[in-house]
Amino acid sequence: MSDCCSKACSTHGSHRCPVNGKEYKEVSVKTVLHHIKQPWDWNDNQQSYFFCDDPDCNVVYFGQDNSVIEKSAVRTNVGVKEKSENALVCYCFGVTANEAVMQPEARQFVLEQTKGHVCECEARNPSGRCCLKDFPKS
Repeated sequence: MSDCCSKACSTHGSHRCPVNGKEYKEVSVKTVLHHIKQPWDWNDNQQSYFFCDDPDCNVVYFGQDNSVIEKSAVRTNVGVKEKSENALVCYCFGVTANEAVMQPEARQFVLEQTKGHVCECEARNPSGRCCLKDFPKS
């Protein structure tokens, strides 16, 4: 696997979402900056941030201080929060949920690119992690 899908996207902690109360993993400030609208106006408050992947929760990111960044404040459509066959499962290569099911070669392509260190999951994927786990099981 590439660095992206191993150590670079690993998380160090977890925290409970202040809205749904479930525990989620930390994301880098780099990830948050790549997905929020007007990042130049955002103050990260020098704290840890976490990604909420609950499709029924409007929160995308939340801080250690329980501040929240909701779907309306991000410029990216967060695939795991969308109930559409056009929701992305791979942000690096634009693979949708439908394509992942209908075109199994898409997963193989992404796997090969990941092994070749071509992915940029930490910046492109709102979760900051490798998308391969989001592909449907074969």
